[in-house]
Amino acid sequence: MMRAVGYGDADFARPLIGVAHSWIEIMPCNFHLRDVAAWVKEGIREAGGTPVELNTIAVSDGIAMGTEGMKSSLVSREVIADSIELVARGHSFDGLVAISGCDKTIPGSVMALARLDIPGLMLYGGSIMPGRFQGRDVTIGDVFEAVGAHASGKMTDAELHELETAACPAAGACGGQFTANTMATAYEALGISPAGSSGVPATAPERREVARAAGRLVMDLLRKNIRPSSIITKAGLENAIAAVMATGGSTNAVLHLLATAREAGVALALDDFQRISARTPLLADMKPWGRFTAVDLQRAGGIRLVLRRLADAGLLHEGAATVTGRTIGEEARGAVETPAQEVVRTLAAPIAASGGLVILRGSLAPDGAVAKVSGHDAAAVFRGRARVFDREEDAFVEVERGGIRAGDVVVIRYEGPKGGPGMREMLQVTGAIVGAGLHTKVALITDGRFSGATHGTVVGHIAPEAQVGGPIAAVREGDQIVIDPARGRIDLEVSESELRERLAAWKAPDLRYPLGVLAKYARLVSSASEGAVTG
Repeated sequence: MMRAVGYGDADFARPLIGVAHSWIEIMPCNFHLRDVAAWVKEGIREAGGTPVELNTIAVSDGIAMGTEGMKSSLVSREVIADSIELVARGHSFDGLVAISGCDKTIPGSVMALARLDIPGLMLYGGSIMPGRFQGRDVTIGDVFEAVGAHASGKMTDAELHELETAACPAAGACGGQFTANTMATAYEALGISPAGSSGVPATAPERREVARAAGRLVMDLLRKNIRPSSIITKAGLENAIAAVMATGGSTNAVLHLLATAREAGVALALDDFQRISARTPLLADMKPWGRFTAVDLQRAGGIRLVLRRLADAGLLHEGAATVTGRTIGEEARGAVETPAQEVVRTLAAPIAASGGLVILRGSLAPDGAVAKVSGHDAAAVFRGRARVFDREEDAFVEVERGGIRAGDVVVIRYEGPKGGPGMREMLQVTGAIVGAGLHTKVALITDGRFSGATHGTVVGHIAPEAQVGGPIAAVREGDQIVIDPARGRIDLEVSESELRERLAAWKAPDLRYPLGVLAKYARLVSSASEGAVTG
């Protein structure tokens, strides 16, 4: 059967190496991955292997954002991991290169590598170049914020259209330290991606050689029998978390690293994120809350420069293994810093003394929640009145019509892993809040999640979620809510007895999808505090 599609005797004498990617003809993040796969295959052949290309799915968060389609995004992570695993097991591959692009393809690829535990690596397809608008660099995040600015009369129709047409100039994943670049950073710090490979922009000429080198490298891993289980360790995962915190990365990293650890059989919990965040300085001045893009970070010295800062601070497990055969400490020490760069601060002058994410608990989130504090005062307490919405769309309408006021806490519930289902990201709403100039004056909390492009006073992943009777289901319009990042608390200011009475009277709503993949996901998925996994 393989002869029928072009293989011959020489191919059968060599190891079969899967080359998995998520090419799709709808988004820039993954549109170039067939080219990347072809280059990886060149490297595999050069090193004596037989590449076997395979495709999996992708869902664009940026396109699906704010619609019912966004419920498919997190679900796609599981399908990506499942499909790569099934093809690799079904055809007895000897090794695997998993090429990723947009948000869920990155953790999905690494989850598959962890399950299979055959010699392999993850290769990120690279960031998009920034667009240019009115003399400044812009990303897709600027477009979502511009919607809010337009709604509040701060931007004209023509300006919004000009920005929208300029923000995404070519192939590559979203350009700030949003979820794609956050996870690329995390997995390079983890060691499952070759050091120095993730920061090369998608359209840069050197991307071809990066891909060919990955093809050659997987053959070296095979010869040495180096498997993902020797890379995805507790030390490696702690390095990944530290890199996320130092770069002010996406809250989605919490979900995805918990899921990766689960697949690898490594004990990792929410408290590990808080412990590491508390000791890790925020060093990289990155969009959405900062000034620079992923391309700027690469020019400054790349992810390895961030890791060198962490090593110098004694915050990196330098002995952790990587797919290159060198330790992560050796890779970090090899960083070359561009003189006078402004993207990565020195240890003596960090942006903040602790990391960009904080784990909260309290009467509203007994099992935990994730707050993003990058770009604002992590010590500030926010107390406000609840504005309660059971669907993201309803909250967006209220923001657009000007119904959200300073001092409000926007509560969006029944958007968790089961209740959504699929735990939608809220960038449409948070972007509109920022664009309206309210992000320092209101808070938003949800049992759903946030895009990496989100900033402001936001708390997501509230667990238990509303669908299973978590306290967020009992919040009423006008209740007082307190968010205190410094103390790690999020609380509903009602008495314990009142909260118990409300929850006793609560009834679970019917699941929104009775059939199909979303119904199956809702039945199987775990809490966000456990990574929202289905296995």
